[in-house]
Amino acid sequence: MTTDDLSGMGPLVARVSRGGQRLRQADRNHPWALDTAVVVLVFLIFCLPDLLHGGLDDGDRPRRFRLAFTQLPVAGLLAFQAGLVLPLLWRRRKPLVAFAAITAVFVLQWSLGAAMRADVALFIALYSLALHGRLRQLPWACAAMAGAMTLVAVRVPSAVSFWDALFFLLGTATAALALGLVVRIRRAQLAGLRDRAARLEIERDQRSRLATATERTRVAREMHDIVGHNLSVIITLADAGAYATDLAPERGKEALQLIGDTGRQALGELRRVLGVLREATGGPTDGPELSPQPGIADIGALCAKVRAAGREVVYRTSGDVDALDSGVQLTVYRIVQEALTNTLKHAGTETLVRLAIVEKDARLTVRVHDSGPVAPSGPPNEEGHGLVGMRERAALYGGTVSAGPTGGGGWSVEAVLDLTPEGGAR
Repeated sequence: MTTDDLSGMGPLVARVSRGGQRLRQADRNHPWALDTAVVVLVFLIFCLPDLLHGGLDDGDRPRRFRLAFTQLPVAGLLAFQAGLVLPLLWRRRKPLVAFAAITAVFVLQWSLGAAMRADVALFIALYSLALHGRLRQLPWACAAMAGAMTLVAVRVPSAVSFWDALFFLLGTATAALALGLVVRIRRAQLAGLRDRAARLEIERDQRSRLATATERTRVAREMHDIVGHNLSVIITLADAGAYATDLAPERGKEALQLIGDTGRQALGELRRVLGVLREATGGPTDGPELSPQPGIADIGALCAKVRAAGREVVYRTSGDVDALDSGVQLTVYRIVQEALTNTLKHAGTETLVRLAIVEKDARLTVRVHDSGPVAPSGPPNEEGHGLVGMRERAALYGGTVSAGPTGGGGWSVEAVLDLTPEGGAR
């Protein structure tokens, strides 16, 4: 939680929070400064009055309420105060050592029957041990603390009963211990929350990068399918038109018209793909006018282009293919488009292409077989981007794609998609 989050709770809370943050930052930059400040503060509040008045003095009280303690000389008073207060400099770095040293001085002091206000250092050391020390050290520290408090209760004169004194002293020690544990737990919770927030931020960035990579792959696949197929058709029509210009000018003119239609269709599909990537900066009318994704109903037009390029295509369907999900239809269209593109690239002009789309028993099978020669497009055992793209699309629906030469000559591509809900896109 930042100071901006606390600003709505009032200016006082925000100022206190900012002050706490500045104090923690200063403590990180100068770790000895806070410990030194604690020692100086304890000296001014608890040690200086003893030096000025010669220790705890109750001579003005009635006799039965006086607590008779040993009066120490100034040198002894300074020595005990130094032994109680100076170890607080190490209360955070070595809390057990500081607590043990203060406890030893405290026990020695009370063994002599002396009482000093600087004894509060023992409670500060116990608090620091609970906050900064190891938890398994606390039982031993509590036992030592109980023994020290018992010694004090025994040394207190009869004006205060043993049990009352012991109850007060142990209650004070328990409060110091509990405060240290509460602050320790709170700090651990805040550290856990900060760590969790940092991990969530890292996971969010990773998900964002993964989504970006996935989208780039999808766009690259779409661009390959659109540009690769339409350019193959255009090149084939251009070659055929150039050949037919001298022999049959009307066929050359028809080829040019088909090239124009194919180019316009490719441009429209590219605009659609690029349009969905562009962030909308205005209202709905400001964005590009997008055409719907192609489906099985558009495969007939796809076959007509291939026929115009000089290949004979026999196309048939079986089952209720028009009722399929739009995502499945787009996948089928792109697989057929890629298979026909490979036919235009690698098969001869006198090629018969048989295309069948069969829907049966919650499975959709797409078969594309051509009678042309086999002409691999890359080194052995290396798959092109087209076949990889077909397999990625089929995998979205739990399907598989197989491609290779057939026994009777030619090339065959077969894709099988799972149409059950579990195999559908998620």
